[in-house]
Amino acid sequence: MAKLRSLRAAAADPVEVPPDVRLMNACAAALAAIGVLAVLAVLALWTLRQPVFDLRSIRIEGDVARNSVSTLRANAAPQLAGNYFTLDMKQARRAFESVPWVRVAQVRRVWPNRIVVRLEEHRPVALWAGESAADRLVNSFGDVFEANLGDVEDDGLPTLQGPAGSALHMLTLLQRLAPVLAPIEAAVETLELSGRGSWRAELDTGARIELGRGSDDEVIARALRFVSTLSQVIERHQRPLVYADLRHNDGYAVRLKGISTGTLPVETKKPRKK
Repeated sequence: MAKLRSLRAAAADPVEVPPDVRLMNACAAALAAIGVLAVLAVLALWTLRQPVFDLRSIRIEGDVARNSVSTLRANAAPQLAGNYFTLDMKQARRAFESVPWVRVAQVRRVWPNRIVVRLEEHRPVALWAGESAADRLVNSFGDVFEANLGDVEDDGLPTLQGPAGSALHMLTLLQRLAPVLAPIEAAVETLELSGRGSWRAELDTGARIELGRGSDDEVIARALRFVSTLSQVIERHQRPLVYADLRHNDGYAVRLKGISTGTLPVETKKPRKK
């Protein structure tokens, strides 16, 4: 019985594994895990390269007024590389945005081998007369883009001419000037901004207006004062406006067809008190 109890006690005591054996077991487990991961990686790569995931269809949604679906595919598809899993989505977006008239492209995957592209085209609101000889337009966001002017349906787009990067600022002022000039039945045909910040407008009536420098609010305020009194000047002389200079502090100078009226006060001065 004593011997049996001695054997049981010995069996209950844990057997200490030598350090070198523990190290060898750990290395074996690590190698086994690496082998499993390598096999999984090979299987994953093999799966990703299966023909079933090759891109088979591109669906175009959104604005396609100036580009047909076939044209879009022909211009952008050759720039797409990879399949459903490996396609570079940023490159795909750039490929479609490189097509003329496309402003923004949104690309998403559709399982298992398709992509859907939603397009937003430029909406031209003005011509851009910059240093480049290329045909350039300004869209409704104030972005300058190149396009074939023959594709523009509106022949009456105004022209913006100013320093690089000023298109949005100029478009904003153009939009503010439109209601100001409405009472004299005139619209801006060309708006210019010099490098020194001076504004000039040519109207569809043929008249030219020097709007001067300053903040947008100051320019608009001068234009409002000018328009509010111009009708009186025209009625008095019965001649159309040819030129106006609003850069004077106390008034403006106008030239009617065949007549130069000099500088006119913005408002009548009050008589001095005796």
